[in-house]
Amino acid sequence: MIQASAFIDRARNLGYDFYAGVPCSFLTPFINTVIDDDRLTYISAANEGDAVAMAAGQALAGKRAVAMMQNSGLGNAVSPLTSLTWVFRLPILLIVTWRGAPEVDDEPQHELMGRITTDMLDSMDIPWEIFPDKESELDAALARAEAHQNETGRAYALVMKKDTVAPATLYNRKPPSQSRGAITFRPAPHKARNVPGVTRRSALAHLVAHTGIDNSVIIASTGYAGRELYAVADRPNHLYMVGSMGCAPLLGLGLALARPDLRVVVVDGDGAALMRMGAMATLAAYGPTNLAHLLLDNGMHESTGGQATVSAGLSFASIAAGCGYRTTYEGFVLPVIDQMLGGSSRGPAFAHLHIDPGVDKNGLPRPQHGPDEVRERFMRHIGATS
Repeated sequence: MIQASAFIDRARNLGYDFYAGVPCSFLTPFINTVIDDDRLTYISAANEGDAVAMAAGQALAGKRAVAMMQNSGLGNAVSPLTSLTWVFRLPILLIVTWRGAPEVDDEPQHELMGRITTDMLDSMDIPWEIFPDKESELDAALARAEAHQNETGRAYALVMKKDTVAPATLYNRKPPSQSRGAITFRPAPHKARNVPGVTRRSALAHLVAHTGIDNSVIIASTGYAGRELYAVADRPNHLYMVGSMGCAPLLGLGLALARPDLRVVVVDGDGAALMRMGAMATLAAYGPTNLAHLLLDNGMHESTGGQATVSAGLSFASIAAGCGYRTTYEGFVLPVIDQMLGGSSRGPAFAHLHIDPGVDKNGLPRPQHGPDEVRERFMRHIGATS
């Protein structure tokens, strides 16, 4: 058994000062120690996939980060681990607890996952080893993790068994400082009759025209959002998500926290937002002033054939205001984007823009650059080390 600080201090010397995760009783002393250390940042994630996406955002800024989870939540993280960190080569360190390990008598809900945990990591091409329970083994384990991440740009996992870390009391029980409620909420007026609606193309063209290439970045959700942004303009400050549906806001949060000098704009869709609505609470609680979240709502999963979402009649801006985004706007016209980006807006800022369905008659091109190339170009543009 080790003291949590023995690992945390060594990891910090290697640049690990950001932790995101979902608690587990095996992790309790570890998480408590991280929370109580003023040198470190801990983000309480709504689910394990969100933690992975936030850690990936830190990696996008060239930083090291840890995502922590119980193995029962590993399933929640499969999508970002296979279609975000793996595809874009964003290295993160995973700490996964091993409930229901074969030699451990545990609760019935952990039995099956306990048997398949390491198989899942193997299937996702994530090398793993047992989290050291002796202080003398910590440096070597971290060195192996570092070597793998530096060589491949991909995740490495430490699997933590029961009683690996000695108990630690939590002293800092304060909620996130930004959980204080919205200061501006402007709901949508009724849409005027006979007035053409906003298209996704016009919305993204407007956003590009009002975001400088040197001091801002745009992260576009998977599907038509990224493809349409690419069609409007292919700039080095753009990142086009190709999977990990619903994870774009968390990726943006991790990046925005790491790079307060950049304005980070996340372009989301109604289907993606519905998939991971816990992300809105997390962004509202922890989101910095340089983060803006634009949700384009056409009421359907358009890239898969136009199946309706359940967003009809739903005010995402009301939800954002209830979660505590500092400024929230909603409407049917392009000035909603200006309000979100405006100097009077306080971040994290949110805009719910209702748009009309439809794509250009010539279709939407797919980015000609592969995800690895897009990430490399993006990081080089913001001065981050890959």
